[in-house]
Amino acid sequence: MAVEVVGSIALGLLAGSFALLAFGGDSVVELLSSTIVIRHLRNDASGSGHLGVRTAKAANALLFLLIPVIAGGALLSYLSGLKPEGSPVGVLVAAGAVLIMPYLWIRKRKLGSETRCLPLSMDAAESATCFFMSVALLGGLLAEYFLGLWWVDYLATGVILVFVAREAFEGLADMNAAIRNEGPPEIPRR
Repeated sequence: MAVEVVGSIALGLLAGSFALLAFGGDSVVELLSSTIVIRHLRNDASGSGHLGVRTAKAANALLFLLIPVIAGGALLSYLSGLKPEGSPVGVLVAAGAVLIMPYLWIRKRKLGSETRCLPLSMDAAESATCFFMSVALLGGLLAEYFLGLWWVDYLATGVILVFVAREAFEGLADMNAAIRNEGPPEIPRR
């Protein structure tokens, strides 16, 4: 995951691709979320109590913080006239995420359901979002590289923004439902 973060952000800066930067930003959020969940599991493996709720809130807050960063950066990039260039290495990073994220999503979801651990279930949903975002990113990068359609980068960034916003709001709803029911949902909606 750290390779995904560094690769996406570095390549995004080099190629001028805000979609790669947005994907890298989401990867930072996913890495931080995973770190928070691992810390939670070490301290309270059952996922119950105040620590589970606090951990879930922290993971969800990271997604909400990412929304204005992606939207503001894309708008600033577009208004400044930046025209992204295709990145073959960026294509490889996105393709790697398309291959790896479904495995992480399924494993985390299964463990979260088996252990009834809300933070782990929410982290699984973030992996699902990362998978769908990597598909959008890969499509955008391929269109840029092979067809020279630089504007597709902004379209891919918009798709990524929609995924992040949807994930943040659905995560909040799942968390609130779990708190009201005094237990995590069996399997997140995603």
